[in-house]
Amino acid sequence: MAKRRTRFPGGVAIVTDSTASLSPRDAADEGIEVIGLSVIVGADTLIEGVDADAEVIATALREFVPVSTSRPNPQEFAEVYRRLADEGAKEIVSIHLSSRMSGTVDSAIFAARAAAVPVTVVDSRQVGLATGFAAGIAARARGSKVKAAKVAELARTAGENSTVLIYVDTLEYLRRGGRVGSAAALIGSALSVKPLLTIADGLVVPLEKVRTTGKALARMEALAVEAAERCDDYDIGVQHLANAAVAEQLAERLAKRLERESVPVDEMGAVIGAHVGPGTVAVTVTPH
Repeated sequence: MAKRRTRFPGGVAIVTDSTASLSPRDAADEGIEVIGLSVIVGADTLIEGVDADAEVIATALREFVPVSTSRPNPQEFAEVYRRLADEGAKEIVSIHLSSRMSGTVDSAIFAARAAAVPVTVVDSRQVGLATGFAAGIAARARGSKVKAAKVAELARTAGENSTVLIYVDTLEYLRRGGRVGSAAALIGSALSVKPLLTIADGLVVPLEKVRTTGKALARMEALAVEAAERCDDYDIGVQHLANAAVAEQLAERLAKRLERESVPVDEMGAVIGAHVGPGTVAVTVTPH
């Protein structure tokens, strides 16, 4: 008889948020609980991963429908922490997008104070796949001899060591959402520049100014290969918003250069998509 899988290996539950870009299947396979952020499209409030997807966001942005995002409130975190404790979790590690981009970490910390079991909140200092990869590393590290503090440390380190490269057609959407950080210096020349961005110290910042889309994507490919080749082992993935053909071509080139069978390609979630806009392509490399 096959050994039954433990609900919480080592007694540790893992929580993350929907910006981590985990599919429901991957989250279930890894035993990760996902809390959805809200996306406000016009007068409608949608929940990422439930009724808000990238297609809805891309269409709204193109049609100039107001789009904004909102963190989960502390009560939502409290309810999840309570349920996990009731289901047998002895400790919880809660891993979330950068506190410099969202108040999600603050909500988690507030709820953690009143939780029935110890909760360690990890600020990944990242967003998107880098946060998801960090949560996955944490989930796989759990075991009888691995304490929650170590699990949290591994997640934090994965976020710190991740390389995230982002190509956007325009900085306009980042400017609207106030998430552009020091990349604001590029806005004045946005019409003549195809920005290549990264995430550093929890913020979106400019990496390089490139004059054409082709050159930006080629440079992003080269930098992703360099980042991967510095690692003994790593997770890698490509994301896009309404730019599937370009993302898939990039993934194929990366797989060939890195001698991997494939590089996964996924459409961005609604929250990230709301801030970067249609046409965006991103690559994430997270060392193990």
